Amino acid sequence: MAEALRIGIAGLGTVGASVARVLRDKAVELTRQCGRELAVTAVSARDRSRDRGIELDGVRWFDDPVEMARTAEIDVFVELIGGDEGAARTSVKAALEAGRHVVTANKALLAKHGVALAEIAEKKGVLLNYEAAVAGGIPVIKTMREAMAGNSVSRVFGILNGTCNYILTRMEAEGLSFQDCLKDAQRLGYAEADPTFDIEGNDTAHKLAILTSLAFGTKIAADDIYLEGISNITQADIRAAGELGYRIKLLGVALVTESGIEQRVHPTMVPTASVIAQVHGVTNAVAIETDILGELLLSGPGAGGNATASAVIGDIADIAKSRPGFQHGPVFGRPAKELKPYKKARMRAHAGGYFIRLTVHDRVGVFAAVAKRMADNDISLESIVQHSAGPSDPSTKTVILVTHETTEAAVRKAVEGITKDGHMVDKPQVIRIERAG
Repeated sequence: MAEALRIGIAGLGTVGASVARVLRDKAVELTRQCGRELAVTAVSARDRSRDRGIELDGVRWFDDPVEMARTAEIDVFVELIGGDEGAARTSVKAALEAGRHVVTANKALLAKHGVALAEIAEKKGVLLNYEAAVAGGIPVIKTMREAMAGNSVSRVFGILNGTCNYILTRMEAEGLSFQDCLKDAQRLGYAEADPTFDIEGNDTAHKLAILTSLAFGTKIAADDIYLEGISNITQADIRAAGELGYRIKLLGVALVTESGIEQRVHPTMVPTASVIAQVHGVTNAVAIETDILGELLLSGPGAGGNATASAVIGDIADIAKSRPGFQHGPVFGRPAKELKPYKKARMRAHAGGYFIRLTVHDRVGVFAAVAKRMADNDISLESIVQHSAGPSDPSTKTVILVTHETTEAAVRKAVEGITKDGHMVDKPQVIRIERAG
């Protein structure tokens, strides 16, 4: 049997402790599967005294993860610190430069520095594995890097944040407000005390940027993503979507267009009969459209200690199974130095059009003015529905418009015109309708 694979874990939070626990509890089974022992020989964390529910007898402790990356007698450096700078970046770079394999769950680090780190890994002939950074326990990275040879990807999209999906699911199922669902998500541990990163779409954007690079062979461009969160979604939107045969999901979408690559994160209406509309709660799902395979949908646990730990251990096991002298595949599917510059596309016409909700004064001429603004911007309407605001406010009405295919610019210009006309009572709501499998 080959020598044991020596592992150093930097960061012993929920995920790090889960990884260490599973490596110990499943030691016999993992040794049988990998053909060698997987041994945690070094760890690094800020607080030595904290009880993490794991035995660390005989494991060398480092206060500084960078020192562990550089000097510890390890073969694999597992980075679970988090953040795109500081100790996470410095320690990963140090480990790669020292010729050690790296496993990370750090999507923010990869979104900002992934290409530079990939260049180091490929130069040193070591692996940089990051399955846990995107969609938790779903093996989407392995699928895109290894199982889709010869396929040309045209679009990748999905539900990439469990917190947002949980909130939207509860809003629809129980008629709760966004704020009530958020508070419950925080109580259950699905949302952070400061949930901004999740609910405003940043977390999804980081994951989408990584998938875009894998799908289209471009450099990562996390700063070139159109970003819109779910904090402005109301029960009125949820109910209207249901009446029209749609369900609201926060999607990350990347696709090839004639003018470049389009990346966007925003609330989206998808047909209730579509597969992705059936993804509920904290579950994640990623759809990949290709020329040979057609559409592939991967779905499963997207967050939490066990799901993330499972992906980390899978990456470690892949390293254990590799053999010395074996030429490892490139980190992002193509050699890092051959990744193309990212060309941002113009926001194009959307196949499903747009949902527009307007709260307007209930007076003569308003409806005609709204229709005129749409016509002036060459927007064809699929349906128009009016609702009374109810006895609480008889002076207003809700107008719901569903457009045929049109452009972002046209919709925004029409809505701005309606607002300038003085007919609006509240801020308009615009949600894209996405073609989904």
